[in-house]
Amino acid sequence: MEYVSHDGLRIDGRRPMEMRQLCAQIVDVAKADGSAVFEMGKTKVIAAVYGPREVQNKSQQIRDQAMVRCEYSMANFSTGDRMRRPKGDRRSTEISLVIRQTMEACILTHLMPQSQIDIFVQVLQADGGTRSACINAATLALADAGIPMHDIVTSCSAGYLNSTPLLDLNYTEDSTGGPDVTVGILPKLDEVTLLQMDAKLLVDIFENVMQLAIEGCKAIANYIR
Repeated sequence: MEYVSHDGLRIDGRRPMEMRQLCAQIVDVAKADGSAVFEMGKTKVIAAVYGPREVQNKSQQIRDQAMVRCEYSMANFSTGDRMRRPKGDRRSTEISLVIRQTMEACILTHLMPQSQIDIFVQVLQADGGTRSACINAATLALADAGIPMHDIVTSCSAGYLNSTPLLDLNYTEDSTGGPDVTVGILPKLDEVTLLQMDAKLLVDIFENVMQLAIEGCKAIANYIR
């Protein structure tokens, strides 16, 4: 299948370095300290943050910093007629861990010792880039909750199809099994907090794809701010 036409257009009409339309909203979720919805094209995610609050399980309490927990899930209707994954499956557990570690890199946990912060993210509609959308929604919800952070963290992916680097893959592009690089950064500090790659790339191509993803992260940061 040709993912980039002779005219330089992708299957959804975008240019290779063009991001999907973004939409970010602060919303109200009952009893949550902060919550937000983030959309990247047709991918839509909601995030809710609770805390900092007293640690429920005292045996897990950390004396000199806050404990961050994260739970990722997909709504049953999020993928249409595609296969639905049960809650707590291996992929959900892995993504929960990735989001938690990425958020821990930006939260000033030492300012909230012996407390816990719970982050819940749910995919309402999936069309590629769900991991990045979850991170972007979570950072908005953390800011809405007033959680102190080094900086916001933003995330974006880029891939390599038909010998062309592509920014912000949709589901059709992402499901090819081709190289896909997901990056998370602290924009003001210019630090990378997340780097994941599916499939192998030559070093020079990898550097180009990664830099494209970083530029996407910066564009999202400018949009959020």
